[in-house]
Amino acid sequence: MNHDMPSSAATEVFSTHSVYGAPCWVSLTSRDVRTTEEFYSAVLGWEWRPMRLGDRFRVALADGRAVAGIAAVAGMWQMAVAWTPYFAVRSADEAAARVQERGGTSAVGPLSLPPGRAALLADRDGATFGVWEGELFSDWRAWHRAQPAFIRLHTRDAFDAAIFYGEVFDWASTGPGYCEVHYEGEEVVLRTDGEVVARIESGALGSAPDPAIRPHWQVHFAVKDVAACARAAERHGGSVLSEGPEEAVLRDNEGAQFTVTSRRGR
Repeated sequence: MNHDMPSSAATEVFSTHSVYGAPCWVSLTSRDVRTTEEFYSAVLGWEWRPMRLGDRFRVALADGRAVAGIAAVAGMWQMAVAWTPYFAVRSADEAAARVQERGGTSAVGPLSLPPGRAALLADRDGATFGVWEGELFSDWRAWHRAQPAFIRLHTRDAFDAAIFYGEVFDWASTGPGYCEVHYEGEEVVLRTDGEVVARIESGALGSAPDPAIRPHWQVHFAVKDVAACARAAERHGGSVLSEGPEEAVLRDNEGAQFTVTSRRGR
């Protein structure tokens, strides 16, 4: 998903027609651009560039490569502060209709965000996700090999969720560009070109008072030093929800939850 790249900016332009149904972008809905930039610069080493959508929007860069977006609109649009994955679709309107037909909901859109269309949706267990129709970064495949490492859905029933998303995104369809679905033990694993791009696991509780336990998509970022990221998060107003040698679940200074995963453990 790339709101800021003209179609002539690259010799090879990927679109959602070539990588249909795959995770294609992650975006953070925050309240304040400056404090968000400071936190993630300290924890993940990100740099920033503006977007044409306005002063409230930024693109995060890791080693010069765009890895994520920020939209500081949580207060203005009365939205939760949270990380959200976006999936590539041929038609945002059709995807939103499929979600609603299967018991999900539409929160925002579909709406036009040149050079494409987007919608913010929720599955039938309440996990929020987005869809994007249009151009992707010319180095989209490199984006998957950098950050984020992958996304994981914590949900009530992994197999029921796989059916829901599979019907919305045509997972496991034959032909180039479609995602491969594998059932590995208690997890559902989504692959693109053989690489893991998403996992779905059971165990979330729909009525839990703690939002970290309710169904949600968790964004994982690959880092060199998990412990260093956790300490930096604590120093800059965030918190550590859980920590191990290869992975830590963190909360940023505004309350958005994300995971840092060791590059060695990917």
